[in-house]
Amino acid sequence: MGELSASRLIDACDDHSFESAISIRTALEPGAGPGAPVKPAIYEGGTYQHDIRWWGDGEGREATPVIVIDNVPSQANRLEAALLSFRERLGLPDIVLDLSAVKTLPVHLPIELSAFEFPHRNADAYLRDAQIDGVPFLRTEVGRSVFAATADSPEALFEWMPQALLYGFWQSHLGKKRQQTKLARSWTSEIIGIAPATIPNVEGLHAHRENSRLTTTAGLKGDPYNQSIDEAVSYDENDLTTWTVEAKARKGNRSKDSLAEIGHGQVPVDGTAAPVSFREIHQQATVSFAALRRVNTREASASAPGRALLVAIGIAAHVGAFGRAFSLRSGCELQAGDQRWIWRSETEDEALEIPRFQNAVALVEECAEAARSAGLAVGSDWPAPLRVLPQDNMAAAITKTWPLDRELV
Repeated sequence: MGELSASRLIDACDDHSFESAISIRTALEPGAGPGAPVKPAIYEGGTYQHDIRWWGDGEGREATPVIVIDNVPSQANRLEAALLSFRERLGLPDIVLDLSAVKTLPVHLPIELSAFEFPHRNADAYLRDAQIDGVPFLRTEVGRSVFAATADSPEALFEWMPQALLYGFWQSHLGKKRQQTKLARSWTSEIIGIAPATIPNVEGLHAHRENSRLTTTAGLKGDPYNQSIDEAVSYDENDLTTWTVEAKARKGNRSKDSLAEIGHGQVPVDGTAAPVSFREIHQQATVSFAALRRVNTREASASAPGRALLVAIGIAAHVGAFGRAFSLRSGCELQAGDQRWIWRSETEDEALEIPRFQNAVALVEECAEAARSAGLAVGSDWPAPLRVLPQDNMAAAITKTWPLDRELV
C-alpha cells in the first residue's frame, strides 16, 4: 500500500512529472440497506439525469443504464461545504458576505454567505457587488487581485480562495467587454446508480430515455376538517397570512383562487419521479495532476508546492464530506462500503492507503508549509476571514425580492 505525503504530491505536481492522477472509487449503500430506493437529483421537467455507461471488468463490460444520483457540479458544492465545516481546523481563509443589515431577509435564508458558498466562487456576482467600508469590493486591493487572478497569476486565490483553483471558475459576470477568465476543474466527482430496477436494460440512449419515467410518487395532501377546495378566496400570493372568503363560492374544478391555493382542503399531489432501487451505487472521484499543471505561479519554484496544496485540500474535503455516512437530500442517505484509492502513473497503478481525516489535515498543514516556504501566502500566512457588506444596489434587490418585515413571522 502506497502512502500520501507532501513530498510525493509535490513531485507528482512538478512540470516534468509523468504521474497522472489519484482516483477514488467507492461502493455506496443506502442507509436502509442494499437495494433500498434512494432519491437521485431531479431536474427541470421532473426528470433524472440518465446515461448509459460501460460497466464491469475487462471483457465483461456492458453498456449499462445508469442514473446520475449527484453530478459533478453538485459534488463540488458538497466538497466546498465540507471545507467550510472544517475551515478552522484546516486553517483556510474565507471571505464572508454579511447581510444582517438587510432587515427583510426571511429567517429561512442565511444572514451570512461564505466564499465556500458563492455559486461562482471568486467570479460570483455577490462578491462583485460587495463593499468594504463603503468602497466597492472591486476597487479594493483584495477585490482587484481576486478578480484579476488567472491560472498564470493565481497568487491572490492561493491567499484568499484556494478552492477556486481546484474546483474551477469562469469570470463571466463582469460584462461582455471585460475579462472572461476560465480555469477548468482539476477535481471531479460524481455518484451514479447502476442498473436502476425501474428502468429496463434497453439498448440505445433514446429508447432508454423513453422508458425513464416508469415510477412516480402519488399522494394526497390531507385536511382534518375536509374543507371544500371549491370555496373561492381572495389573497395576496406574496403574503398568505391574511385572506378572505369570497361572498359566492365558485362552482366546478378548483381555480387559482380556491382554498387549495392557500393550504386548506384535501389536494391530490401530482406524481413526481420516485426513489429508485439500484443494483449498485458508486462514487467516482479523480484529482488530475495533468489538469493542475495549468496552475502556474509567477515564481516557477512555487508552482509544484502550490498544486500539491490544492490536492491536499481536495483530499481533506473528500474525506470530510464522504468519509462517513452522509445525506445528499431527503430520501438519499448513503454510507461508504468498499473503497479503492489508486495512484495512477504512466507505467502502473498503485493502491494507496485510505487516509483518515486527521491524516488529511496533517497533509494540508505539511503542504501549506512547503508552499509558504516557496513564497505563497498560505498556511500560517492565510488571513483571518474578511467580512464584506452588500452594496446598496444588491441590498435593494434583495429587499425587493423579500419585502416583508421578517419579524412578522
